[in-house]
Amino acid sequence: MVRVQTEDFDPGAEMDKLVAGRTDIGATVTFVGHMRSRNEDRDVETMTLEHYPGMAEKALSEIETEAHKRWPLQASTVIHRVGPLKPGDRIVLVITASAHRQAAFEAAAFLMDWLKTKAPFWKKESGPEGESWVSSRSTDEDAAQRWTASAKSE
Repeated sequence: MVRVQTEDFDPGAEMDKLVAGRTDIGATVTFVGHMRSRNEDRDVETMTLEHYPGMAEKALSEIETEAHKRWPLQASTVIHRVGPLKPGDRIVLVITASAHRQAAFEAAAFLMDWLKTKAPFWKKESGPEGESWVSSRSTDEDAAQRWTASAKSE
């Protein structure tokens, strides 16, 4: 299940929905990303996340489908917020559910690494030094590379 929305989400309620009535799930891994008040050496007061409606949902669905191909997941949820955010706000939720914990952990890490590098979202930060668009970080690209390498070796 994939959603892009402006509204906040309740991680516990989303996990409860995902596992409701399921007895085949032995592990869930939940990741919640929050907006920080500091990025690198800059103070950040607000961030605006932009996307192309339809295109972002399609990309998230493709990333989620890839996770289900690589690991034996029973279910998953990906929610990404857009619009104006302030420090402390929740931005992204990834929940993976599997019969075993290792698959749930690895799939959650994969989803976050690929969301950071392949999902079509644009971030503009505002603070005392003005506004600036956030560039991708090499550390995010390096983290995502491990999944490309593991796919080639399979």
